[in-house]
Order: sequence, then structure tokens, then C-alpha cells
Amino acid sequence: MSNIFHLAIPAGKLEVSLPFYTNVLGCSLGPSEIGKWQDVDFWGNELTLHETEQRLGKGQERERHEVDMGKVCVPHFGIHLKWDVFSIVKKKVEDQVGFLDKPYVRFAGLPTQQETFFVEDPNFNVIEIKSIQGSYYEQASNH
Repeated sequence: MSNIFHLAIPAGKLEVSLPFYTNVLGCSLGPSEIGKWQDVDFWGNELTLHETEQRLGKGQERERHEVDMGKVCVPHFGIHLKWDVFSIVKKKVEDQVGFLDKPYVRFAGLPTQQETFFVEDPNFNVIEIKSIQGSYYEQASNH
């Protein structure tokens, strides 16, 4: 059995949220129960979108926590992508929906260097998408 991460989140109306995950992020769909939930292949992980009432609206204040590069939204979930995939997803997000927090580089020049950005899905779930460029993560991913 493989170690696949599973996360279930409130998605609002599935017909509104699914195009974000398929057309913008480029994820494929898995099993579903029509009108109730939909599994999404989130780069090898299982993200389950549950049909719910619409959540927190755009422009409402979010809780943010101070980290090295500023204040990040909490809660959020995310994914580490290879640079070529990250670049494609970043361009699609920029062109189609825009960023919650624009791309920036963290830990420049260090073995942990990475580029990251934050985006909201249609139900205002916050997603961090990053690409690890430093040698520390390259060595770790080979194990």
C-alpha cells in the first residue's frame, strides 16, 4: 500500500469548484457520488471536495500568522511541485483567477530555496503551491 495523503474539504457547489481544480490547476477527477462529493487527483494525493453551502466570502478578513516572509493565511493546505509543473500552474492561476498572495522566493541562496504562492478556490479554501529549488529538498526527495 502506498502512502497517499487524503484531505476532505468543503467545496460549495461542486459545479462551481470543479472547473478550478481541473481547468486551472490541471487536476484529474476520480470517483464521486453525484451531488455529494468528488475525489480529485491532487498530484498523486486524494483531495475530496464535499458539496456544501458557500463559505466565507471574498474580501473578508482571514486569520494570518507571521512567518519569515510575512503573514500567511491559516488554515491552508498545499503541494510541492517540480519546477516545470509549478511554472505551468503558476501561469494558469495568474491568467485565470489571480493570486491571493503573489509568488515570492523564500530562503534565497540557501539549500532550502523555494518559490511559493497562495490561491483561493471558488469556496475560499486557501492553497499554497510551491516549488523547492534548493539542494536540501532534492536530496530528500531521492530517499
